[in-house]
Amino acid sequence: MAAQTTARGAAFFDLDKTVVAKSSTLAFSRELYREGFITPSVVLKTAYAQLSYQLLGANEEKMERSRESLLELTRGWDAERVKRLVRETMQEVIDPLIYEEALDLFAEHRRAGRRLYLVSSAGEEVVRPLAEYLGVPHVIATRMAVDDEGRYAGELEFYAYAEGKAEAITAEAAAVGIDLAASYAYSDSVTDVPMLEAVGHPVAVNPDRELRAVALERGWEVRDFTRPVALRSRLATVPRPSGEVLAGAGALGAVAVTGWLLYLRWRRPGSALGKATSAARGVLPGVGR
Repeated sequence: MAAQTTARGAAFFDLDKTVVAKSSTLAFSRELYREGFITPSVVLKTAYAQLSYQLLGANEEKMERSRESLLELTRGWDAERVKRLVRETMQEVIDPLIYEEALDLFAEHRRAGRRLYLVSSAGEEVVRPLAEYLGVPHVIATRMAVDDEGRYAGELEFYAYAEGKAEAITAEAAAVGIDLAASYAYSDSVTDVPMLEAVGHPVAVNPDRELRAVALERGWEVRDFTRPVALRSRLATVPRPSGEVLAGAGALGAVAVTGWLLYLRWRRPGSALGKATSAARGVLPGVGR
């Protein structure tokens, strides 16, 4: 007689534009600048890159350029110092960025006994505190190498992007006994098609144009989340996570979006950063226009 299987389903959630209405790393962008991790000129360049992403979306070429630039930028950063900055600012500024529809789905999957995961190309410094805040026990994220002195070495151990997400999900399923055919995955981006294909119930959430086309062609469910909610008002119903969190180090996502919040501040006439923006016009086409 064959042994009974104990496999159960899981729910894998992409982060930005799926669980949170904006970038998950805005919580600590000002602190990175204030603590001297980045200069105004670097912030300006990342702001332009993020603005391009917001307007035009991501593709493999853009992600590769960003990856290389950000690895070089973060080389030498103190990993623990970055983690501390994120944790100290997470609760203060995360509200009201969380989609109520995502929180409702978390509750639904918990009731069904499914394991909950946040899956993001951002690093552990962003994803782990946010997962803890949301009561999500498990995380799959980018891992950045740290040297013997606790500083980022400018190399990646694992990049949770595109096929990398699907591979990590498949490995996790084999390790802990997840039935992927009975599992769900949620994402907004066409770059996450491999992740969506890895499960039996793929769902396109606030999909970009390319993913919406794929979802319609394949008959995948499409959902539009529109209700960001102040999470503090629901904290009593959010369970605290328990158990190990599958994640690694990495400030990649943090730097990629740091400029977006500061970009909005630059637009104020007479500000020091505004003067830096003016000086950069002509160097970065489209900035300030």
